[in-house]
Amino acid sequence: MIIGLLIILILVLILPFVVEIVEHNLEIFLFVMGLASVIISKAISLNLFIGILENYFLYFITLAVLVFGILFIVFKDKVSALINKILKHVPISVFVMILIIILGFLSSVITAIIAALLLVEILNIMPIKRQQKINLNIIACFSIGLGAVLTPVGEPLATVVISKLDAGFLYLLDSLGIYIIPGVIALGVLGFIYMNRKEKNITMAENGPGYGPAGGVDLELTEEFTEPDTIKGAVIRAIKIFFFVFALELLGTGFKPLIDTYVISMSNYVLYWLNMISAILDNATLAAAEISNKMTASQISAVLMGLLISGGMLIPGNIPNIISAGKLKIQSRDWARLGVPLGLVIMLIYFIIIFFI
Repeated sequence: MIIGLLIILILVLILPFVVEIVEHNLEIFLFVMGLASVIISKAISLNLFIGILENYFLYFITLAVLVFGILFIVFKDKVSALINKILKHVPISVFVMILIIILGFLSSVITAIIAALLLVEILNIMPIKRQQKINLNIIACFSIGLGAVLTPVGEPLATVVISKLDAGFLYLLDSLGIYIIPGVIALGVLGFIYMNRKEKNITMAENGPGYGPAGGVDLELTEEFTEPDTIKGAVIRAIKIFFFVFALELLGTGFKPLIDTYVISMSNYVLYWLNMISAILDNATLAAAEISNKMTASQISAVLMGLLISGGMLIPGNIPNIISAGKLKIQSRDWARLGVPLGLVIMLIYFIIIFFI
């Protein structure tokens, strides 16, 4: 059984980067791998599927993606006009920094799902190149993934932890705020530095409006690079999200024997780095398996920070990643090109801070 699960883990990690048909059909691939994992671990049952289908979060995220997708289609012109107006007076690098920081903190109140939907629609309208949108989106998703855990409202992981520890509403803010708040701000500054360097290369599109301090506009990202801004496109995107989340639930259940047998008993140092598997598995499932009220505050911080940071490294690692990658049509290798090295750097910085400072 363990060997079979390890093979699936390797396939999930490698195939999206080397097989084009898998890369373009990631939802179906992960769903099949999730089914395979629960079959191998002998966890497959009617009750498992009923339990997943009874999870309100599955429908909440699907409905949120659908409703916000339609709303942005209806109000796209007004939102675009507002952003264009702002960028006439505010440098685009400053706008990016504020956007990343605000969405990072706001995600703990409006949920990571809504924050991600706002992010992708704003980025989709912004007058910057496609690669810049991809990179800024990844940085912002790290920020949202971190900030959302500050309250139980933000994301399922936070809800699970509060429930398991029988803690108060502000427990995570009190215990992790010292790490997360500077982290969100730092990611905003990183977005500013990145965009500030790129501003010099932004060129004025033919007959396009000027953006004052922003320096110009590049409309390279057109419809061919994004999911269609139509009702049909919004419905298709919502269906894909449904199967994506369902697949992550299956993978989390299928890999539970592996986690219970080998992961939970490891030292905090090892567990911190091993939690990078949350880049492909649901971090709420991992948190449910690893967190215990018998752990010290430092142990809980180490486990959670490892899960939260590594969740931004690959597309399946976090809900904001999944939503934004679907909308902006970001492929796995494009995400990993920045997500993996950035995640490793952040992991290393926090490792030093948590364990040695």
